[in-house]
Amino acid sequence: MLDDSLLADLTADLPSAVRLQRLVRTLREGFRCGAVCLLRLQEDVLAPVAVEGLVREALGRRFEVARHPRLAAILTSRRSTLFPPDSTLPDPYDGLVEQQPGEPLHVHDCMGISLHVEGEPWGVLTLDALMAGTFDEVSRTVLERYALLIEAAVRVSRLEQEVRALRMAPHGAVFHAEPGEGGEILGHSAGLQRLLREIDVVAESDLPVLLSGETGVGKELFARRLHQRSPRRDQPLVQVNCAALPETLAESELFGHVKGAFSGATTGRAGRFEAADGGTLFLDEVGELPLAIQAKLLRALQNGEVQRLGEDTPRRVDVRIIAATNRHLADGVRDGYFRADLYHRLSVYPVAIPPLRERDSDVLVLAGHFLEINRARLGVRSLRLSPQAEAALLGYAWPGNVRELEHVISRAAIKALGHGARRDDIVTLEPEWLDLPGALALKAAEDKESEPEARPGIVQPLRNQVESAQRRAIRQALAACDGNWANAARGLSVDPSNLHKLARRLGIK
Repeated sequence: MLDDSLLADLTADLPSAVRLQRLVRTLREGFRCGAVCLLRLQEDVLAPVAVEGLVREALGRRFEVARHPRLAAILTSRRSTLFPPDSTLPDPYDGLVEQQPGEPLHVHDCMGISLHVEGEPWGVLTLDALMAGTFDEVSRTVLERYALLIEAAVRVSRLEQEVRALRMAPHGAVFHAEPGEGGEILGHSAGLQRLLREIDVVAESDLPVLLSGETGVGKELFARRLHQRSPRRDQPLVQVNCAALPETLAESELFGHVKGAFSGATTGRAGRFEAADGGTLFLDEVGELPLAIQAKLLRALQNGEVQRLGEDTPRRVDVRIIAATNRHLADGVRDGYFRADLYHRLSVYPVAIPPLRERDSDVLVLAGHFLEINRARLGVRSLRLSPQAEAALLGYAWPGNVRELEHVISRAAIKALGHGARRDDIVTLEPEWLDLPGALALKAAEDKESEPEARPGIVQPLRNQVESAQRRAIRQALAACDGNWANAARGLSVDPSNLHKLARRLGIK
């Protein structure tokens, strides 16, 4: 039965991510274990690409092989590896396998196998169980057989991606995009995945791209992805922080200068345009450029030429421009602080990067990434979120976006240790350590719900009982929908706007 299910998943016409997710789900059911994780090897770091049985934020974890002896042992062997229940090697998934909400559970049985594609190490497949003795020598042999199917699934996904790239790429150039490859833009929400596909298509062109979005959404990461997936990927990517350029030095920084061009110019110097020749120039916070510099930038973009300060002869440059801003440049054109002609030159292909609050449960994936960073940085055995902390993260609007989330997780991890948490234990972050508006109210509501609903001689008001039932129903719907409020509203058969209002009144959001 397991063979039939795996073969069906392998041969089905499915997106790569869906195929791999169905395969790990089938393996978990077949081996009757707590969790299965498929991890891709990326420069000595293992990144989960499909998980089943682990908390949602596990997808954002990045496991350095050198810091995880079990994963290192699995990766260095071509055969399956079975760890005895009394193994003293720390398990990377301690506290991440959950059967009862809120209970940090220890892994008691573990085995895994390395995966190879076209003769090269690709990653590992791990299976974990909460009950000792779940895996034995027979399980090891069976896993080796099924690992061949997983490797075949990876090859199928790679071929499909190469075919799609061949159809889109000019002059037959093919870019290999592996599952989980493409940098540090983490998330699995539908909106983000659509945006990444759009970026991968426009990356193959030489069109100028204008990235817009709120502060902290990660515009620099999207610019890097555009460069890495372009035909210029082997040439330099030069970044200019326009907000940090003093007006007196901006022209020299961008276009260079010759010796003696101004006081202190003791030698000639190439500018950022020349440094990026053949590659990509990333103009971050381009909306902060003074109008005088905007005019000279426009001339360079129109003519493909730059002129060093103090020099008469222009120099030809071949540069692809990516610009980014957190301003509404169209408003800047209207208000007179940004040139209309430069705006139209830069925004040939505008890309709006969504704020974190519009990316559904990506906040948990990103939180997992920052949890793993802080776990390694602080020397903690395991660092995780309580269900109440997850709810607080999902219910917060994140005006500072991904950068704010990173700071919140780092601060909470330090506070947990400051409140007596032991580094050699599973450390669970509670909502009060997040310092988010509404987090304490959420904890108070949870505590209130945990009180006995009926005591001898005490009857809870009907309104309190109704509100407790509503909170439970909303949280259960959110958990079933991976934190997606729109899907939760559909499941509860209520209008999404009414659900948001009710959640705020109940202290959930």
